[in-house]
Amino acid sequence: MCRPTGTNRGWWFMVQDGRWIKNTAGGWFLYHAENQQVVVGLIMDLSYQNPWLSPFDEFQRMKHHPALSQYLEGGKRVAYGARALTKGGFNCLPKMTFDGGLLIGCDAGTLNFSKIKGLHTAMKSGLVAAESVFEALKAGDEGGQELTSFTQKWEASWAYQELKESASFGPAMHKYGTMGGAYNFVNQLLGNKLPNVHDTNTDHGVLKPASEFEKITYPKPDGKLSFDKPSSVFLSNTNHEEDQPCHLRLDDPEIPIQHNLPEYAEPAQRYCPAGVYEVVEDSEGQPRFQINFQNCVHCKTCDIKDPAQNITWVAPEGGGGPNYPNM
Repeated sequence: MCRPTGTNRGWWFMVQDGRWIKNTAGGWFLYHAENQQVVVGLIMDLSYQNPWLSPFDEFQRMKHHPALSQYLEGGKRVAYGARALTKGGFNCLPKMTFDGGLLIGCDAGTLNFSKIKGLHTAMKSGLVAAESVFEALKAGDEGGQELTSFTQKWEASWAYQELKESASFGPAMHKYGTMGGAYNFVNQLLGNKLPNVHDTNTDHGVLKPASEFEKITYPKPDGKLSFDKPSSVFLSNTNHEEDQPCHLRLDDPEIPIQHNLPEYAEPAQRYCPAGVYEVVEDSEGQPRFQINFQNCVHCKTCDIKDPAQNITWVAPEGGGGPNYPNM
């Protein structure tokens, strides 16, 4: 699928018709794998304001950029998936110890968003956890107690220091615009002497009315580099039993049509990367909110980005969901 050369990674700022889409940023990656395959993806910051924006369609459009298309042309799409990332970093690290267990890795938010990397820090948190557990067992601790020694070892590790140095990267961009990442760069040059910047807004709370933006018309997929949602979801091997209760629960079934549609053009149709949410017409020609939960790839974006916080993802019955190959 590709020519085996070096790894590429970079920042991608959203552009529409040659104009920057304000306050919208993301990162892309391309990794070379075995059997002449590449893994390519887009990390979209969910703090975007424009409800017309579609992360899935931005990804399809991005693949036509020469920096990426040179590795994709002539290849065959073999897999597709989507997932919301915990990228709050240092400022959002929770208490990682509790009685009888530890919360580590990406589940704890150890991703370094400024590098678009998290495997190394997640592995380090796992190594520190293993050392702490081994020492506790060696000392006669049979488990069940809070492993406070982990916290001391974790905060003394290079991974914790790396996250601390990048603490202001994401929040500075949210506060000062897409070039605010320079604040974190300058802070590192000064030895972290600048104040730590914190986010004060939620991702769903920054979404603005659709009337304030021009509708984004995305190019039609060409079936070679860019594709539609249904065929992409098919490659994720997603499956849910159709007769089970919907695992995407609405606190108020009326909100999507009565509030989100007139105010935000119902953004669930676009922020969902699997075509789960649709606004269709009923038998009387009136709009109706439809949930195709069988398509859900469990990315949990809806739980985060819904402006009314009306959608709650719960675990489906029977262990259904995506079954990713080659990922």
